[in-house]
Amino acid sequence: MKISILLPYKENFSTDKAGAVSLYVKDISSKSRFKKNIQIFGETYEKIKLLNNFNHIEVENKFYLSKTKAYINEFVKIQKKINSDIIEVHNRPSYISFIKKNLKSKIIIYFHNDPLNMKGSSSIFERNELLKQCEKIIFNSNWCKSRFIKNLKKADYNEKILVIPQSTSKVKINFKNKKKIISFVGKLNSSKGFDAFGKAIIKILNEYPEWSSVVIGDEPRERHIFKHKKLKILGFKSNPFILNFLKKVSISVVPSRWEEPFGRSSLEASSRGCALIISNKGGLTETTSNSLIIKNVNEKEIYKKIKILITNSVLRKDLQKETYKNFYLTNDYVTSLIDKLRSSLIKIKDFKKKKINKNLKILHITNLNERFDGRLHYNTGKRLNNGFIRLGHNVLVLSDRDILRQNKSLTDITGIKTLNKRIIQTVINFKPDLIVLGHADNIYYDTIIDIKKLYNPIICQWFLDPLIKNGPDFKKNKKRIKKFDTILDATFITTHPDALAFKINKPFFIPNPCDKSFETLDNSKINTKKDLFFAMSHGVHRGVLKGGKKDDREILLKKLKEKIFNVKFDIYGMNNIQPIWGDKFLRILSNYSMGLNLSRGKPIKYYSSDRIVQLIGNGLLTFIDKKTKLNEIISPKGAIYYKDFNDLVKKINFFKNNTSKLKKISSIGKKEYFKKYNSNIICKYIIEKSFNIKSKDKYSWK
Repeated sequence: MKISILLPYKENFSTDKAGAVSLYVKDISSKSRFKKNIQIFGETYEKIKLLNNFNHIEVENKFYLSKTKAYINEFVKIQKKINSDIIEVHNRPSYISFIKKNLKSKIIIYFHNDPLNMKGSSSIFERNELLKQCEKIIFNSNWCKSRFIKNLKKADYNEKILVIPQSTSKVKINFKNKKKIISFVGKLNSSKGFDAFGKAIIKILNEYPEWSSVVIGDEPRERHIFKHKKLKILGFKSNPFILNFLKKVSISVVPSRWEEPFGRSSLEASSRGCALIISNKGGLTETTSNSLIIKNVNEKEIYKKIKILITNSVLRKDLQKETYKNFYLTNDYVTSLIDKLRSSLIKIKDFKKKKINKNLKILHITNLNERFDGRLHYNTGKRLNNGFIRLGHNVLVLSDRDILRQNKSLTDITGIKTLNKRIIQTVINFKPDLIVLGHADNIYYDTIIDIKKLYNPIICQWFLDPLIKNGPDFKKNKKRIKKFDTILDATFITTHPDALAFKINKPFFIPNPCDKSFETLDNSKINTKKDLFFAMSHGVHRGVLKGGKKDDREILLKKLKEKIFNVKFDIYGMNNIQPIWGDKFLRILSNYSMGLNLSRGKPIKYYSSDRIVQLIGNGLLTFIDKKTKLNEIISPKGAIYYKDFNDLVKKINFFKNNTSKLKKISSIGKKEYFKKYNSNIICKYIIEKSFNIKSKDKYSWK
């Protein structure tokens, strides 16, 4: 893919004098995964350029062309030799018609200012022409977008336009280093509100002598002179200087009177954890979700807002931290959105073909139940983590529901916005080859779409809950599993796909995996104190019995207890006996020689909860309903299958009195399960099916 970026004529692309457009182009080009394929074109004579891939366009002074037309004409000549796939034009809609007429490249235009005040987009006709000529039209704010679509028909622009804001870096901030400094960064004119700021700041500095103010910027055409011993006006400074300086600023004021298309000053102040005071003009409010808003820009209002933050240190510090915490418009994030767009326009093969014989980077998003302090540490997600790691892969885990719990706020009541932002940022930073979702219901559908377009990783999901028609939570579970299935590379379930009452895209059956670090008991080798074990709950997250709640298995269990009165049979999670968790579960389980594998709902082909692993995997003789057809993949030599209730009673009583046979079968069951269905094997299968690789291995359940 070849990408050419055209700057506005006379846009300065140097380290000392770069404006907002140049800084934006520099940031997204240096971070892009296509950076080796990008060439930037402009007219900058300064020796020190922002990037080495900048190309100076020499404008010949031909009498029949204006310098701007000569500039575009020269660019087109160069492009005919380069033959770029994509041409990206920044902030000059008037260039588009000539470029489109002379080149076959796909064109993207970026608006950094009000389209209605620019040559080439001010009229309805011009904007409709841009929609025809460009593949995509990008705005740096929703405000700019709203100006462009004014009086246009939605059908004409719906698929063409999108908002991708400007960005900056995000660095670690030590809030203890914040000084009592109030900043103003920008042109020193009345449009930017500098006249009102100057009057207000003099009053503030007289009233609060422990505070100082620093102004960065100049304006030779409009002079507002303010002098105070605690006020420094530094003039124009480079962007790195400004970003470094803002790290120690406590309060930053951006009081524009004009309709700011976006607002780089407030964006950068937000990224450095400043308490922000901004006007509500244009797209300024889109740069941060945490600020004090000035509705009428004047000396009195600015003074009031600054005074609030000076006198209320708790509010000021909270605002600083919230502003920094919620800042997400990083260079990495915004570049990923642009790269996604580029990839969607040009169908390209993966630059790096993923080979399974190398170490993969795997992002596993599932619930690790960290908030329950170890009570639920025995779970399938951790078993799979172990399997992936033992296969030699680099596994990064996001515990989605713990992130939700930890990030609830007034601006994000459930924490779901934060979760999805963190997932996107993690994908950007980690660049996984494979993303594995485990019951990750709180991920937005659009987040998966964005991830697929970012780096196009392989994405799969696993799902353990019952999918039995007319069974427990059927409609809910069906909705959960089908949420992403059409856009995923594979879905792994613990029910045989043929038994489902609905279709899933690319479904694969997996047995519940066992793991040598979890299933550490071997009750087949010891003399246990008790006979038959069964445990259930009214919800793993609840942890205790819920009043008035019933389980459809209780009738059978009560009847069974009456029929096998000579068997030491304990039921946990029923009859006011609380469910058991964590290490206590394993300690109690060690007392039993037999276990009942009884899942909720009617039996369905191959389905079982992970209870089956806890029983067979720890060396208990396990009783399984024959209607599950699990005898097809778990040998009757290692488990006991019953055809109905009476058969179950008969077999429990038989093995109660035949210890040697009990021990032999339970020993075979444990060994067989560990040999065929350990977490390493299950994870290998997940990887192979997700990447659509033909395996040389034969899997027992197939």
